[in-house]
Amino acid sequence: MLVFKKVSDLNKYLNVKKQLGHTIGFVPTMGALHKGHLSLVKQALSHCDLSICSIFVNPTQFDDPSDLDKYPRTLDKDIQLLHDCGNDVVFAPPVEEVYPKDLDTSVEVELKDLATVMEGAFRPGHFEGMMEVVNRLLDMVNADHLFMGQKDFQQAAIVKEMIKQTNRKTTLHICPIIREDHGLAMSSRNTRLSSEQREKAKALYESLLFVKNNKHKLSIEVAKQKGLEIIQNAGMKPVYFEISDGDSLQALKKWEESSYPVACLAAFMGEVRLIDNMIL
Repeated sequence: MLVFKKVSDLNKYLNVKKQLGHTIGFVPTMGALHKGHLSLVKQALSHCDLSICSIFVNPTQFDDPSDLDKYPRTLDKDIQLLHDCGNDVVFAPPVEEVYPKDLDTSVEVELKDLATVMEGAFRPGHFEGMMEVVNRLLDMVNADHLFMGQKDFQQAAIVKEMIKQTNRKTTLHICPIIREDHGLAMSSRNTRLSSEQREKAKALYESLLFVKNNKHKLSIEVAKQKGLEIIQNAGMKPVYFEISDGDSLQALKKWEESSYPVACLAAFMGEVRLIDNMIL
């Protein structure tokens, strides 16, 4: 497995592979890798000739500087995990490679309400920063296929819209959530939870499962309220619990308003902010 830190070195390598007709699969991450990330790499390996995983903690998508400081950085461990699962290339650039001072990396995309609901309502600037770095990484990697996890449902929806509006030829694959044995969605933030907190945080999955199983028995408002109660009873502090259309992300008032409903939530377990979702 090869590790690149400079865009110029990566491009020289990829140009040769492109000339040979190899397809490139790309998995962008911020490191602190777990089985969820590795499942994306395996998808890339199964679909493409070459799998590239980036490790870059993007400063522009953190609205809270302390959250950026606390984000786990485990590059050596991540590289070993990627090597062991058969990944081909790691791209781990410093900030100045991704955001050179003389380059305008902004991206003009009309997101309408996609970026203002749910996460967007509580984390101003987050999705603009995320979209900027994904667009920049795609410029550098020139991937044929992009693999992202369903756990960040809103993020994937926004990237899908960005690809559409910028006329990129990259195909987006949204891959299933990988969960721990008791249902908690795998996340780099889970490393900040104690074993007791991790056990209690399974309530997020239980609340989503309750809503899914009772979709045809309860109104949307009652289903949301019951979901919130499950989270609160576990000692967690909910941020939001929404049932929305999976394409527009607009909140639903009645089940019949959408053939693609999805439940999305965010909650604090102690000081750790966790998100999850379930397609209903």
